[in-house]
Amino acid sequence: MTTYLDYNATAPIRPSVIDAMTEAARTHGNPSSVHAQGRAARHRIEAARRAVAALVGREGADVVFTSGGTEADALAVRGLGRTPILVSAIEHDAVLAAAPDAPRIAVTGDGVIDLAELEARLTPQTPGLVCVMWANNETGVVQPIAEIARLAHAAGWLLHVDAVQGAGRLDPAAVGEVDSLALSAHKIGGPPGIGALVLRDGLAVTALICGGGQERGRRSGTENDVGIAGFAVAAREAAETREPETRRLIDLRDRIAAGVTAAAQEARIMGAGAERLCNTLSIALPGVAAETQVMALDLAGIAVSAGSACSSGKVKRSHVLDAMHPGDPIAGQAIRVSLGWASTTEDADRFLHAWGAMRDRLSPAASQP
Repeated sequence: MTTYLDYNATAPIRPSVIDAMTEAARTHGNPSSVHAQGRAARHRIEAARRAVAALVGREGADVVFTSGGTEADALAVRGLGRTPILVSAIEHDAVLAAAPDAPRIAVTGDGVIDLAELEARLTPQTPGLVCVMWANNETGVVQPIAEIARLAHAAGWLLHVDAVQGAGRLDPAAVGEVDSLALSAHKIGGPPGIGALVLRDGLAVTALICGGGQERGRRSGTENDVGIAGFAVAAREAAETREPETRRLIDLRDRIAAGVTAAAQEARIMGAGAERLCNTLSIALPGVAAETQVMALDLAGIAVSAGSACSSGKVKRSHVLDAMHPGDPIAGQAIRVSLGWASTTEDADRFLHAWGAMRDRLSPAASQP
C-alpha cells in the first residue's frame, strides 16, 4: 500500500464530496435553462458560490467558476487589464506563464518576498498589477499578504493572489484586502477540473473564454455543476475544520522535520525560518538529486514530489529554490512532503523509516566517518 504524502499536488477526494457529486449527476439540468430542472441546477451553483466565497471570507457574487487554479490565475493576470505587471520570483508556473515578461521580485533565503524591493517597484505614476501567492506550493512559505496589499494599494496598484495552497489552511482575514484570488477544488479534497477566481466587489474582469455569457459574462461555457457541487462541500469542510486540522497537521509536519534532522545532520528544511503552511515540508538532502529521491521513495511505497507537480510529469530544478538560493545546487536536491485530511501519524512514521533508509544508502554524508 502506498503512503500518500503529495497533497499539494492533489488531495484525495473526500467521501462527502463524492456523495454530493453523485447526487448532482443524477439530477441533470442546464443551469441556464428556465425550466424546473435548470432552476434546480442554478440553485446548486449559487449555493456553491456562497460556500466557496466563505472559504476566503468573501461574498458569493464575487466568485467566477473556472476550470481550475491555472485558468483563474490567467483570467486575473490577463483579464484585469492592468499593466505593468510584477510577480514574485516564487510564483506558480500558472502566473509566470500568464505574464512571461513580468519583472520578478526577489525573495529572501527563507522564501519571503523582499518588501523593500517591491515597494521601490510600485510606481504610482504607472499603477499596474502585482502578483504574489499566499503560500508557496513547494516550500509552504507564507507571504505577508496584508502588508503587500497595503503597499500595492498605497501606490494605486491591484494585487492578485494565487490562494490555491493557502485556502482552507490559513486565516482568511489575511487576504481580506486582496483584489483577486485564485482557488482550486482538488487541493482541499474536491474534484479536479474546477476552480474559481474571487474578485473584490465591483472589480471588472474581461473574459478570456467568450460565448454564452455564463458567470455574468466573465467566463462563458455551461457550468460544471457536478464539479461545482463537489467544490462546495470541500470548501465547507475545509472551512469548518481549519483550526483543528491546522493543529493536527502542524504536529505531523514537525514530527517529520524532527525525525529527518535527527537522522541526518546534513538535511535541510527549506524556508524553516519563515511562517509555513501546516502541511508542507521541503526537505533537501545535499548530494542526492531530487529525482533520485522521489524514485527511491516511490519504490519504498512513499508518494512525494520534487517541486511542483503541475509540469506534465517532469522533474526539473526548482525555480522556487533557485530564487531562494541562487547558484546553490540544493535547488535540485529537495523533495516536497505535503500532508492533508487523511494523513496519519503512521504515514509520518512510514515516511521517516523509508527516508532514513534512503539517506543511509544514497547520501554522501552517510558514508563519511
